[in-house]
Amino acid sequence: MKVMVTGGAGFIGSHVADALVRAGDRVIVVDDLSTGFRANLNPGAEFIECDIRDPRAADLVREERPDAICHHAAQMSVPRSLKEPMLDVDVNVRASLQLALEAAETGARFLFASTGGALYGDADVLPTPESYPAWPVSPYGAGKLAFEHYLHALRLSLGLDYVVLRYGNVFGPRQNPHGEAGVVAIFCRALVSGSYCAITGDGRQTRDYIYVDDVVAACLAALRGAPSGSHYNVGTGRQTSVNEIFELIVDALGSTAKPVHVAARPGEQKTSALDSRRISTELGWRPRASLRDGLLATAQWFRAEAGQEAHLTPA
Repeated sequence: MKVMVTGGAGFIGSHVADALVRAGDRVIVVDDLSTGFRANLNPGAEFIECDIRDPRAADLVREERPDAICHHAAQMSVPRSLKEPMLDVDVNVRASLQLALEAAETGARFLFASTGGALYGDADVLPTPESYPAWPVSPYGAGKLAFEHYLHALRLSLGLDYVVLRYGNVFGPRQNPHGEAGVVAIFCRALVSGSYCAITGDGRQTRDYIYVDDVVAACLAALRGAPSGSHYNVGTGRQTSVNEIFELIVDALGSTAKPVHVAARPGEQKTSALDSRRISTELGWRPRASLRDGLLATAQWFRAEAGQEAHLTPA
């Protein structure tokens, strides 16, 4: 299979590209390196540096005619979507729609990396199933939901073959700790560098944390076996607070650090957990990594990265 992975130099996309290369697929990575890194690129994949907002991205789909597109390129920050909602729409809706239209034209399967927690908000039902009404509270979530609706419309009007995966809070090696990244990456980087960890509010807010290897497995299962038009949650079904995450990472690193609590973010979501029984029933997928083991592997990766950076820094 010939697969184009947008955002394939980023956190999740690079792991997906690795797995596809290992499976023997021909992989084309498209990334503008704005948040991804060359070090994440698999040497067995072809790399094309391109912003998906550039019309050339659509040209690439027509030229390469992949069998599938794993669309992981995105504006991925909820806080940034609040500050720059037009940027969020430009990347996560307009540019993504450009690629989906080309996928419909060329007959490629389109796998879209969506969001779970940001889609459902503070749901009354936990874990939250795909059937729960989606009323996002951030421009980021609204953009993801809008694009899901575009995919549905394109399937009906143009025959687009698509699958949507609604991720929980994905964590693991290669996660970008700079800016408004996932809390696991931020905590790991701060602790291994000797910086303090800030927890917003009381730290009791919960998320559904899922290890990147399990997300990759869901991608491969959906890419090859999901019925067209499917929407799946990809999570563990468990709530874990930010305070618990901090303590587990501290334990994994053998640290004695204490967090610093800062003011809560206005409107911050309080709870999230995803009901993933649909993907389990239909595709046989289930999360395999325990939270503790996943955090240990992630913390060790950040420690090794910090050691390499220290080695490369001139005295």
